[in-house]
Amino acid sequence: MTSIDQQLEVLLAEGRQRLLQYIQQKVSDPQMAEDILHNSLLKALQAAPGLRSREKLVPWFYRIVQHAIVDVQRQRAREQRAYQTYMADYIAEQEVIPPEDATLICECFRALLPSLKEDYRFLIEKIDLEGEDPRKVAQQLGITRNNLNVRLHRARRQLRARLEDLCTECIPQNHADCRC
Repeated sequence: MTSIDQQLEVLLAEGRQRLLQYIQQKVSDPQMAEDILHNSLLKALQAAPGLRSREKLVPWFYRIVQHAIVDVQRQRAREQRAYQTYMADYIAEQEVIPPEDATLICECFRALLPSLKEDYRFLIEKIDLEGEDPRKVAQQLGITRNNLNVRLHRARRQLRARLEDLCTECIPQNHADCRC
């Protein structure tokens, strides 16, 4: 074990709790703070042989920790943006077709409904076509709202795939002008 490695080990043994508290203030998740500390230690130990100055050991290690914290915060921000995008798409998908637009739906759509799985057909008819409250449908089926959302998503995806296979002449993404 080199002198730098030994100094790093002493630094962590003496200041581990203080360093962990510092990280927790930045990320507010104790488990995440532990992970950051361990990952930073691993990076420091891998890079320690290249460190020339013993005096710069503490600031050097704190920079490694700070970079790890920033990386976690960036990852969280990316995940948050992805979640918000997913939820916006999901909410848009949940919107019911207005009655005045229901007449514009491709006749192929109605013809394909019976070809869907019975559960899927029921969900599309009740929620999308009849505009029934999803909470009531979930209660009626004896399932959770989340389970209903998953089933409805699958039903719509299956119907979309069948429409795309069948309606090859329709205007892309607009089956109102169906010539199939």
